[in-house]
Amino acid sequence: MNRDDKATIVSELNESFNRAKFAVVADYCGLKVSQLEQIRVELRNCDSEIRIAKNTLLKRAAADTGNAVLSDSFTGTTAVVMAYSDPVAPAKVLAKFAEGNDKFVIRCAALEGDKLELAGVIALSKLPTKEVLLSQLLSVLNGVPTGLVQVLTGVPRTFGYALNALKEQKEQAEA
Repeated sequence: MNRDDKATIVSELNESFNRAKFAVVADYCGLKVSQLEQIRVELRNCDSEIRIAKNTLLKRAAADTGNAVLSDSFTGTTAVVMAYSDPVAPAKVLAKFAEGNDKFVIRCAALEGDKLELAGVIALSKLPTKEVLLSQLLSVLNGVPTGLVQVLTGVPRTFGYALNALKEQKEQAEA
């Protein structure tokens, strides 16, 4: 590989690192091409990609980005997964794939510049999706006005019950 090819790869990787909100470093040694293609397709469905390159090129590309905290993890056979929107969906895909394949090992990750260890990636994969979280928030927000309406209608309702009880008491006293 000549210098121009390396410079092109570094610039592409640098652009990907700059766009990525979530990046995961993993060891893929021993995986078959069909398994890599399977995870590539699953990641593509959640606005993510997996990139494999030489460690020196990855270090150069990540140097001036928010994902520079991953540079120490670029050793051995390295695959980098970069998520450009929601970090939960790719974390779920990677955790599920790592459970099924012993040869795919997640080393660490970076979430918007902060380094996460394996436990952090697993915890992130257990979060509900963005749509579920939004629906939960909507149900909480919907519950507040409903409760307010019930409280406000409770006072006249109680007053009505008291008047009705007073009326019944007077009717019983007359009879």
